[in-house]
Order: sequence, then C-alpha cells, then structure tokens
Amino acid sequence: MNLSWSHHALTRRRTLAAATGLAAGALLPTGPAFAAAAQYTNPVIWQDFADIDVMRVGDTYYASASTMHYSPGAPILRSYDLVNWEIAGHAVPALDFGAKYDLNGARGYVRGIWASSLAYRPSNRTFYWLGQIDFARTYLYTATAVEGPWSRLTTISTPYYDAGLLVDTDDTLYVAYGNTTISVAQLSRDGRTQVRTQEVFRTPSSVGTLEGARFYKINGQYYIFLTRPANGQYILKSPNGPFGPYTMRQVLLDLRGPIPGGGVPHQGGLVRTQSGAWYYMAFVDAYPGGRMPALAPVTWTADGWPVVQLVDGAWGTTYPLPAVPTPPRQVTPMTGVDTFDGTSLKPRWEWNHNPDNTRWSVGNGLTLRTATVTHDLYWARNTLTHRIQGPTSTATVQLDHSAMRDGDRAGLALLRDSSAWIGLKRDGGATRVVTVTGLTMDGNWNTTGTGTEVASAPVSGGRVWLRANADIRPGAPRPGTFSYSTDGITFTRLGPAFSMGNDWRFFMGYRFALFNHATQALGGAVRVTRFEVSTP
Repeated sequence: MNLSWSHHALTRRRTLAAATGLAAGALLPTGPAFAAAAQYTNPVIWQDFADIDVMRVGDTYYASASTMHYSPGAPILRSYDLVNWEIAGHAVPALDFGAKYDLNGARGYVRGIWASSLAYRPSNRTFYWLGQIDFARTYLYTATAVEGPWSRLTTISTPYYDAGLLVDTDDTLYVAYGNTTISVAQLSRDGRTQVRTQEVFRTPSSVGTLEGARFYKINGQYYIFLTRPANGQYILKSPNGPFGPYTMRQVLLDLRGPIPGGGVPHQGGLVRTQSGAWYYMAFVDAYPGGRMPALAPVTWTADGWPVVQLVDGAWGTTYPLPAVPTPPRQVTPMTGVDTFDGTSLKPRWEWNHNPDNTRWSVGNGLTLRTATVTHDLYWARNTLTHRIQGPTSTATVQLDHSAMRDGDRAGLALLRDSSAWIGLKRDGGATRVVTVTGLTMDGNWNTTGTGTEVASAPVSGGRVWLRANADIRPGAPRPGTFSYSTDGITFTRLGPAFSMGNDWRFFMGYRFALFNHATQALGGAVRVTRFEVSTP
C-alpha cells in the first residue's frame, strides 16, 4: 500500500471533491420540550484542533490534536463537561525529529504531528501519546499529568500511520493503524517494543480510503473507528479479539455539518460520560480557520453499532448539554490577554517549527531577539503563533520596538501558506509601520513570494500597537484587515483587506503570529508587552 505523502494528499483531494448526498442516522426529537433544555452550540471549540482523540479519566475529559510543524506539538485539551475546553499542555515538548523542524537548512511544513493517539493506563496512572513521524517511525511519550513533564518512552521502527492506542482491560497495549489496509499491533508490557502486528481489514474499493483509526473495547467487543476523508465515518467490530476478524458498518456519509459553508464532521473519537451516555467528537473542515471540533450524542443499536443522533437530518448546531457532575472549576479561556508574565509561555502558544531558545524570553513581556537573517518570513525562526478564534476575532499587540536595528522586520501576521502582516520596518535609522501581502508557498511548501508592501506610515517613539482582524467563516470574502495605533486608543486602518486562502492541503488553519527577523544582521530585539485576542 502506497502511504507516501503524494498518495495521501491525492486520496484526500479525491474524497473532498466527492458529491454530497443523504446522511444516515437517528433523529433527535424537536419541539418545545427539546428547545427548553439547556443546550450547547457547535462547534464546541471554534479553533483549529483536528484529528481529535478524546477520552475520560474519572470526572475529567482529555483530547489531543494534530499540530503538523508547530512546536511544542500534540496539544492536550481538558474539559469537565465535553463542551468547555482549555489547553492543558503538549505531549511532544519539541519536534526533535531532524534539522528540518528547526528551520535549519530544511523546512518541515505540513509534516510532523499528524493524526496521533492519546490514552491513559490506570495500572501505572500514566498518560500515553503515540504518533508516527514522516512515515519513518513511531514515537511514544508518557507523563503522569497532562501538564507534563512529558518524556519519550520509546521509538518503534514501524510507522503506525493514523494510530489509535488501546489499553485493554487486561492492561495489554494495542495499536490500530493504517490507510485502507488496517492493521493491529500488540506492544510489549512496558510499551517499548512491538510484539506482533497483523493486517485485520482491507477496505472495499466501493468505500475507498479509510484511515484515522481510534481503537476501543466496549462491552467485550473490539471496535476500530475509521474516517473516510473528508466526508465519512465507518466502524469495524470484532467479538473475537483485537486481531479480528472485523465486520464494517457506515456511521455517517456526506452529513451536513453545523458550520455554514463547512465540511462533513469526521475523524474524531467516541467517549462515554460518567452516566453512561456516549458522544462523538469530530472535526469540521472550515477553512480558512482550520478544522473545528464538534460534538454530537451517540446511541447504540441492539446488536452493538453506534448511531449519531441527528437534528433535521444533520449534525446538530445545538444539542442538550451532557449530563455530567458540576465542574470543579471554570476552565481557562483560550482567548483573552497575555502579558507574558512568569517563566514560561502559556500552553495556547506554539512556535512555527522549533525555536532557538537562546533568542527569546518571557517575564515582563515577551522578548524576541532576531534569530534569522532572511527576507522570507517562512524561513524565519522564532515566529510565535496563536490560533484564531472563530467565527471572527481580533488580535491586538503592544510592541516596544526601541531596540530594533536597521534591516529588522517585526510585527503581527496572519500566517499560513498565503500570508500577510502588519509590522515595523527599520531602515536607515527610520522606522515605518507597514502592511505587507503576497507571502506565498506552492504545493510543496516552497516559498513563491516573500511579500509586497502595500501601505506604510512613519512612526516615532519606541512603542506601537498593531491589530489584525480575521473573519474565518468559510466562503468568500474571508477578509483579514490590519490597523495600528500610537496611543493604544485610536487605531488607523492600514492597507486593503487581505483575502485569506481556503485551500485545505496545508491542513492547519490561519494563525496570528508574532515575528522578528533580520534582513541585514542579528542583534536587534522587540518586546511584546501585551497580546489580546478578543471577539465581537
């Protein structure tokens, strides 16, 4: 089976182009009694968290997600009610998988942390994260708390593509994985080595591609939950053990999703509440913002197959809130103000590739010293990113630029494979605030445009406020706009609106990004004293 990147992208391209049709599933009741119940709204997280693996440990829910080339990788989300989530930490502290993840002579865009798996092992009270990198090998990290520290337990030579990790009731570790040909591996008792692997299912040609495995044992039967990218979800069931044989049933296909203009909810996981209710958390393709988690209740047929509960033939925009114990506290918001106090970055931040840790610091603001001499932002190290909150949100940065040097470029970007930014250019002893568009990559993630200045204004003093507003609702026109202020009160629009791209092949959605790089020589610095993401 060809699992090369080009083959993988082609299969997803074909399925994304598939025509939509009717969805199967049970209907939730409608009417006054239904409407009167306390409800939640989908997407439950309007930020880019894809390939969700979700589970419950005691009264706490956890989920992990893909991050590709961003570092640290594999964010761990935490919730007490399946609806309100916070970012608790990252399972992969650094992408130490080769120099390309350091932007050191090569680049790792759209590689790195793909669909991976998160599990908890009660016998040693340990969390496990497992994922393959670059179709070469699989890495397993462990921690006794999701906040960390996480450490690498082992490296396994078999690349478990789109893996689902199962801790069986007898404490044995199994992994379901593969693209179209689905296999199951058994790990050693300590989880460090592979004991056995076996093909357990080959997808019928009438279905096409299946991947994104999640592995469960429910009522004594083994289930492998699989996605047909990007419009379907299927499940395999075996009453005869983890190595099958398995039978297949369709869970959903071409199901209308809860985000207008967005895609079909798919590629997520099943989770059971304390009261025994089941839910499916999937993601919805909703570019330019990315892939947004949505939640729906699930029931089971008498013969043991899951059924997603629908509203008017679609994945509901609203559902009754899950019946769970009262949360012990409110979760930490994913938006708001950060003044970069303390000694480390908050977990909502991720770097574009691994940073040079000698050239940034926090405490009394975030200091970014130039780490790269380049005219290409896509090659610049130490660009710090923050997910955009949908459907629209605004990032405002207070920036001290008094230590910039000639040739330096610093500011706030809307970062993806087609990017734009507002920021400062320091040249000939003078500083200007500028808007730059036309930063582009091709389909192999090579730079095709380093940007064109479309507006500018002189600034004096050593402090400026920069602002980017992003409308990430799917469809046209997908505008991003930029403005600046010299007093933090009155903002002036700078330049035309930037139309954010919505090609899915970059996978990750747009992010707000803070950057500072040199074009002449290292030595300059900027300090971000305040960063805020706000919504209307």
